Amino acid sequence: MYRDGKIYMGMADGQQVYMELNMSNRHGLIAGASGTGKTITMKAMAESFSDAGVPVFLCDVKGDVSGLAAPGEQSENMEQRIDAFGIRDSFRYQSYPVCFWDIYQEKGHPVRATVSDMGPDLLSRILGLTPVQEGVLNIMFRIADDKGLILIDLKDLRALLNYVSEHKEEYISTYGNMTAQSVGGILRALLPLESQGGDLFFGEPDLDIFDWIRTDASGRGMINILDSVRLVQNPALYASFLLWMMAELFERLPEAGDLDRPKLVFFFDEAHMLFADAPKVLVQKIEQVVKLIRSKGVGIYFVTQSPGDIPDGVLAQLSNRVQHALRAYTPAEQKAVRVAAQSFRANPAFRTEDVIMELGVGHALTSFLDENGVPSMVRQTAIICPQSLMGAADESLRRSVMAGDGMQKYDQLVDRESAYEMLNDQKELEQQQKALEEERLKLEKEKEEFEKQKAKELAAAQKLAAAEQKKKERAQERRKSQIERSLINTGSQILKRGLLNTLFK
Repeated sequence: MYRDGKIYMGMADGQQVYMELNMSNRHGLIAGASGTGKTITMKAMAESFSDAGVPVFLCDVKGDVSGLAAPGEQSENMEQRIDAFGIRDSFRYQSYPVCFWDIYQEKGHPVRATVSDMGPDLLSRILGLTPVQEGVLNIMFRIADDKGLILIDLKDLRALLNYVSEHKEEYISTYGNMTAQSVGGILRALLPLESQGGDLFFGEPDLDIFDWIRTDASGRGMINILDSVRLVQNPALYASFLLWMMAELFERLPEAGDLDRPKLVFFFDEAHMLFADAPKVLVQKIEQVVKLIRSKGVGIYFVTQSPGDIPDGVLAQLSNRVQHALRAYTPAEQKAVRVAAQSFRANPAFRTEDVIMELGVGHALTSFLDENGVPSMVRQTAIICPQSLMGAADESLRRSVMAGDGMQKYDQLVDRESAYEMLNDQKELEQQQKALEEERLKLEKEKEEFEKQKAKELAAAQKLAAAEQKKKERAQERRKSQIERSLINTGSQILKRGLLNTLFK
């Protein structure tokens, strides 16, 4: 609940506990075992930010946060809590301005980003690429820029990888070596991301982050709810989305300095999934963004079971803390309780480590920054109850809200010409040119064979003619010989007859 420029969080020892609005972009942590009230705390804080005119983004990992779109229901327990918190005069059951989103496009407007927006560095961290593979991916993006290829979705990136691999001899001298093994490693790394829904996340129209920084007609901040029931089961895509979103905000929002209220507040539920098995470079990138994004006027609140789920470098940046009960049945759990207790400024009235294990549902240890940025002493606090429905909104209400939130522009996928189509066209052109070249070579070969055959036939004809000529000449020689012999015989007879005539005269 928002009061006098502060967020009313609950009651501790008969006193009201507040979080300073101008210190809420110093980030925060909501921790506690399952069933201790973390989601209720997150909803109550989201309502307060909305009432203060601050847009909110939160992940709905169990499906029950959607109740923010419906007014709460009166009950005896609720009425008792309203009186206990002393808010009878200001409390009313009400709905909040909500916009539903869903990467899987089932329970909200699609959330999409382009591969180009993600960039090679961020994508390499998400895919867990080796330094060599990251270098190759950077080359791919450079080639895409130089050739005017637009990388929108994963099929664009896959097409680019395959094309450059097939034509790498054309690029090595300009961009450096790109081994088939490195390209193959990148292609393999894309498979898990695709199977988890990356083909739905990467595309257009891509999300304009400023569509999350809106207020309704009455000035209340829009509460953007990402349905994450299915998303959290796919940690690679969940981490991809959250990291891209933080990086996008950091890059696009201008420096704001110290503001009287945040521009935007994020709640990342099941935050341990963002860090579980994450490579060191990915954790470093998240830590860097968390450190720097405060100056952009953005507050980030991680919601998880134990503070130990958050890396120390990130945990150190979370100044506003709500610690619900922790259970300690094993040595590891007991250590987690000690660590959580040591993160608070001690209160001499109680031993923090003991109280953490004794807290009831809806109660928490709290410590918030005061107006000077100093952490307050830890207090045992009964957390205020939400004014919206403590449960899931029905499907008809969800659809009604989606129809009137003005975000229908994201509902229809746009598949414009990009690298995939351009490279396919180029491949088809190359295939056509290859076919034409093959046809030309075939015709030339046929012509050559024809010329050879023609020359062969001509040689055969000439040989035949020569043989005929020789045969004719031989026939003529024989005829001449016959004539000569005939003449000789005739001459002999004449001489012989003449001799006889002379003798018998």
